[in-house]
Amino acid sequence: MVGAGISTLTTYFQTYGVMDFILPFLLVFTIIFAVTAFVPLFKDHKNFRVVIALILGLIFVAPHVMGTYPLGYDPVQVMNEAIPSISLVAVAAVMLLLLMGIFGTDFSKKAAPVIAIASIGFIFYIFGASLNFWTGPYDAFSWWTEEATELLIIILAFGVVVWLITKEPSKGKGMDSIKNIGKWVGDFFEKK
Repeated sequence: MVGAGISTLTTYFQTYGVMDFILPFLLVFTIIFAVTAFVPLFKDHKNFRVVIALILGLIFVAPHVMGTYPLGYDPVQVMNEAIPSISLVAVAAVMLLLLMGIFGTDFSKKAAPVIAIASIGFIFYIFGASLNFWTGPYDAFSWWTEEATELLIIILAFGVVVWLITKEPSKGKGMDSIKNIGKWVGDFFEKK
């Protein structure tokens, strides 16, 4: 019963242009309005900030509604495809921060550049995938499926477990490298 109501609401949103016009416009308007608050020229002039955000929001959305963007390069369509993935990454980051708060750890200063590079990499990959700049292994190889990816991960995990169980304790070269990797990852976190 509830599912039918939500699908009906989604249909109304798509029919009346909420998904294609209002939500992208509000997002662009809000971002531009917030960013211009930090520009010294517009800091004390709220009216100018509103006008600039309104114009840029309409310039962003109006060609999409009129259908004048080239096929595959419509920024509203790219945004509608990329935002759910970015939201998923943001939820995962918040969950990581919650777990760190529960266990009383914090990121060290060494972790800041790694986190920044990883965040930029995720966003770059997500927007590139929305623009079809690259394809995954599913498109390059006809035999590569999601099941093949899962199988590869399982085989690698079992291989690591078998190696850890069957390795000789006196020949600790491999174990030293694992300890070094663990120490390197552990340096990114510190106790509060």
